[in-house]
Amino acid sequence: MDIPATASRSFDAFLFDMDGTIINSTAAAERVWGAWAQRQKLDVAAFLKTIHGVRGVETIEKLNLPGIDPKAEAAAVLLAEMEDVEGIVPIAGAASFLASLPANRWGIVTSAPRRLAEHRLKAAGLPLPPMMVSGEEVLRGKPAPDCFLLGADRLGQPIENCLVFEDAPAGIEAAEAAGAAVIVIGAAHATPFATRHPTISSYDLLHAEHDAGGGIGLTFSANALN
Repeated sequence: MDIPATASRSFDAFLFDMDGTIINSTAAAERVWGAWAQRQKLDVAAFLKTIHGVRGVETIEKLNLPGIDPKAEAAAVLLAEMEDVEGIVPIAGAASFLASLPANRWGIVTSAPRRLAEHRLKAAGLPLPPMMVSGEEVLRGKPAPDCFLLGADRLGQPIENCLVFEDAPAGIEAAEAAGAAVIVIGAAHATPFATRHPTISSYDLLHAEHDAGGGIGLTFSANALN
């Protein structure tokens, strides 16, 4: 989807991933997961590329490590992540952009467990959303579309009329599979990745406009796009 198509239509609801999309928790997450990977004698740099946007238990399951209980390990990692919130901050402009949206027209759809999501939002100084889908609430995590479909259903809107804000390939794939439009947030990524979707680095460069029909449109500042 190109920029003119995104900017020329309105949406019924917005669905936001959390980590890397409205908060930057990359350093904290990589400290915890990096320490875990070291204990498992993994290639830490290669492993850390796999952790973003997906549920922890599924990250561990894919490794097929002998003698490892993925659920127990994921629970231990969760406790470590709850303790390490140093450096977690909101993505630039996220707080004001979210505040500009009607409370019943947006929500967070995250792979994180609910208690970690709430803990990180608090650490970043952001309020809890009016609607949240957390990782433990769906049978299949991202890149399956289940979480975004559930989010749209909870807001009472067709997923085809929703705009998803994402930062990770797994989440983008999930949104595409669900049938939503996508905007990519690139602020938390040191190295951009290729995507066909519009990419912005800051919500300061994006503005929501409410149309007469009840939809929400977007305008991009001239220098908004990466």
